[in-house]
Parts: sequence; structure tokens; C-alpha cells
Amino acid sequence: MLKRIMPFFLFFLPIMILALTLAPPLWASQDSSSPSSLSAVTHPAALLCLVVFILSYIAVLMEEYTHMRKSKPVMLGAGLIWVIIGVIAPSYGVDHDTLHSAIFHGLEEYASLLLFLLAAMTYISALEERNVFAVLKCKLVQAGFNYRQLFWATGIMAFFLSPVADNLTTALVLGAVVMAVGNGNPRFVALACINIVCAANAGGAFSPFGDITTLMVWQSGHLGFFEFFDLFLPSFVCFVVPAFIMAFFVTKDFPEALTEDVHLKHGARAIIGLGIFTIFMAVGFEQTLGLPPFVGMMFGLSFLMIAAYVIRHIWVKDEDDKDFDILENVAAAEWDTLLFFFGVIFSVGGLTFLGYMELASTTMYDGFGASITNVTLGISSAVIDNIPVMFAVLSMNPDMDHFQWLLITLTTGVGGSLLSIGSAAGVALMGVARGHYTFMSHLRWAPVILLGYAGAIGVHFLINAHLMGVSIHDEPLETSVSIEMPTTPAH
Repeated sequence: MLKRIMPFFLFFLPIMILALTLAPPLWASQDSSSPSSLSAVTHPAALLCLVVFILSYIAVLMEEYTHMRKSKPVMLGAGLIWVIIGVIAPSYGVDHDTLHSAIFHGLEEYASLLLFLLAAMTYISALEERNVFAVLKCKLVQAGFNYRQLFWATGIMAFFLSPVADNLTTALVLGAVVMAVGNGNPRFVALACINIVCAANAGGAFSPFGDITTLMVWQSGHLGFFEFFDLFLPSFVCFVVPAFIMAFFVTKDFPEALTEDVHLKHGARAIIGLGIFTIFMAVGFEQTLGLPPFVGMMFGLSFLMIAAYVIRHIWVKDEDDKDFDILENVAAAEWDTLLFFFGVIFSVGGLTFLGYMELASTTMYDGFGASITNVTLGISSAVIDNIPVMFAVLSMNPDMDHFQWLLITLTTGVGGSLLSIGSAAGVALMGVARGHYTFMSHLRWAPVILLGYAGAIGVHFLINAHLMGVSIHDEPLETSVSIEMPTTPAH
């Protein structure tokens, strides 16, 4: 079917762009608007941009069936959206300099996150190459736990590992543990995978390093580094409530003993220490010097590269050390995710420039209130990935207090646990535990997971109510609504 559709699509694509080039004088209102926005939400070309974004995201949701990586359709969609904007912009009195400023604003946001994530992913890849995660898996497998104990052990480890290693890496490591010990017990595998997804997403919600969305909020300046830890208890409730219920359905039988033995490779402990030091630098530079977090991360990456050189050329102990090339770890970063992020930022940036985010902010946050909107957006992130949801909120930049920014961080972080396709952790585990952990096996427990989601929100309202009306600067918030995102973090 795709082979039949694609030639027609490729044929009509240049025709569509040519038509857009010729048509603006017939469509567009000649009234100039604000130079920072076209305010063209009813323009036919703007509506076409909205359709392009929706279609590109439908293609992302179909990744499991089409096997086309999610970065491809969103990058195509981002390019089309900005081409259309470039075509109609002159009819609104928007010059090339204004378009350049809008594009480079998005590039600034993307570049800072790209460099941060690239450094973090390289460290994770290096730790994996040095057998750090393999040893962790081996120790868990050989611990002599029964299935219920393993259920809790993998869940608790996922909750506390994901704030540092991110939810995707955590799910992959612990999913391998579950498959190693539970291959003959499909019920255990399914429940343990659901538990890992919930725990990894919940753990990532209270740390700036735990998920891309929390990193985005931190770098935007809406929350300080240590303020994320106000979400620890709500996040823990989100994990433990469904885990407590599901644990009753896990047997206390013992899995077969495994004798696999894995050792840390040379330099692994040094790299762990450098990773911790790099995190401290990213936080310390931001808190004390006012430098963006990616500066500390890239500084730390230079230490890792030098350490790899020493291990490879000077401090060589075995043949594996001679093959330890850090640039291979850079290449092993999750580039599909990084490029997907590019597509999302520039697609949403284009819709913001057209005025859709201002319209959405007025309709949702002014119409329904921040609490209802933030809870609803969290649920929507189970279907729509939390990255575009959070970037859309940051693009709207609604006038919210400290309490509400924590709430949207919490809900978008854990809302993806409601469906297996709602988070990178769930999608990854469907591949690791293919045939055992599926969309339907996760969906059966969605009501239980929803209890955890509701419990987390309830605990947040209970213990963080004193933060209502307080901004990051501990001052009352202004009543005006700003639509543009801040270009530098607040301190």
C-alpha cells in the first residue's frame, strides 16, 4: 500500500509547493501583524501546516507497523511547515530577517538540548561498552530472588536509576533482566515490564536528567534544578500504587538459576566517577556561574574522551581496551531520538509563529484553567509523545506559578505510562519482550496505572499546595500572559 501511495505523494509534493508559491496574493490578508508572529491561524496555508503536523505525527504513531523511524516524518513535516511559512510570510509584511530570527530561536533551543543529550548519551554508551549495565543485570539475575521479589527489585531499581540514566536506558537494562529470568513465565514478564515502564517514567519525572521533558523545563528556566525534587513523593506514589496491586498477581515461585558471569571492563569505575562529576559540573555551572547546563556536560565529555584515549593508548590491559574509541560511542547515540526532537521543535516552532500556540494557550489555559489543562495534557501524552506536548506548553508559555509548572512536568512525565506506546520506555520494552509484553497486555492494566496517576496528582496538591502563587523567583506572578519562550534560563 505504501509503495503505491509514495510515488503519487512525491509527484504532487512539488506541485503543492509551487501552488503555494503562486497562490498567496489571492488568499492572504494584506494587514501586517506583529513581526514575531503571522497571526494567520485561519489562512488556508496555515491550516495546511496544521494538517502536515498531524499527518507527520500519525506516521510516528504508526512506526510499530511501518517500521519507519519516527524522525523521518517529523523532519519532513518541519521542513514543509517552514517552506509554507516562507511562502506566505511576505503577504503579512514579514521580511527575511524576521523569519531568520524565528528559525534561529528554535535552533538555539534545539542546539542546547542536542549538546546536553549527546554528552549524556555518549556517557551511557561508554558505560554500556565497559559492561557496567551487563554486570548490574548479572548481579540481579544471580541474587536468588523469587518472581515477586524480582518484580519489586526491578521496579525499585528502575525508579532510582532513571533519574540519572534516563527512562529509555533504564527500561532496556532491566527489561533484559526480566527476559533472562522470566523467559518461561510470560505472565511475570508482562507484569514486570509494565512495572518497569511505570517506575522508569515516574523516576524520570522528579529529575532534570530523567527525561527530555524535564530537561526542557529546566533549561527553559521555569524550574530550578533542586526544585524538581518537590515531585519525588508524587512520583513515588505514581509508581508504587499500581506496583502494589500488580504484585498480588505475581507468584512467589523461583526462576531457574543462571550461571552467567560478567566483569567490569578496564576503566569502568573511572568512567562512572567522571559521569557523576559531569553531572555536578552541569548543575554547578548553572547554579553558580549562570552557564547553560550543556556547557558543563560538554566539558565533562572532553574528560571522557581523554580518559578513553588513556585507556586505549597508555593504560592498556587487554585487547578490548585497544578498541575503546569514544567517537564510536558518539555514533552509537540515539540519533533517531535526537533528530525526532529536531522535527518536533521546528514543527511546533512553526505553528507558534503562525499563532496556533497563542490560540491554544488562550483556549485551554484561560478557558479551562491551568490545573484541568495540565492534567488533561498529561493524559494526552499517552497517545501524543510527551516531547511535543511539553514543547507546545513551553511555546505557549502560559502564566503559571511554581505549583503548576511542577504539575505539568509531573503529568507529562508519568502520563505516558497509561499506554505502552506512550513513552520511549514502553516502546523499547515491546521490542525487548516481543510476544510477552504487548500493547494489549499493558492496556489491561491501564485502570490500575490511572489510579497511580490520580494518586500522584492528589499527593502533589496535598504536599505542594504552598507553592501556589509562587514563581521561580519566589515573587507573585504577573497577570499578563507572555507567548514567547525565554531565550536564556532564569536564575
